[in-house]
Amino acid sequence: MPILNADYSNINQDEMAVSIGLKAKHIPMLVASFVEESVSILDALQEAISTKDYANIKSNAHAIKGSAGNLRFNEVYEMAKEMEFAGTQAKSDFDYDGYLKAIKNAIGTIPK
Repeated sequence: MPILNADYSNINQDEMAVSIGLKAKHIPMLVASFVEESVSILDALQEAISTKDYANIKSNAHAIKGSAGNLRFNEVYEMAKEMEFAGTQAKSDFDYDGYLKAIKNAIGTIPK
């Protein structure tokens, strides 16, 4: 799967709420929590990539994947899934840095 260019700057909170099965009033808190928590996870992921710690690449990518999937940030979900699988297989030729950058860029488009 190629690296995806995701832009979440125009999130429709009502549609997101319907797809998740929650009330729209809860979406801002959930999205803010995702953005806030992703900072430390992405930092840990960067460290794991730099040290080729495939077990931690796998676990941190899994954490981002789960949270992104729950909120229907599908492109982030797909990229994190690819990174998780590559970490599971300890693939040294996977573009971890490229995927991490794309995930950070996508999360950076989420309105605060």
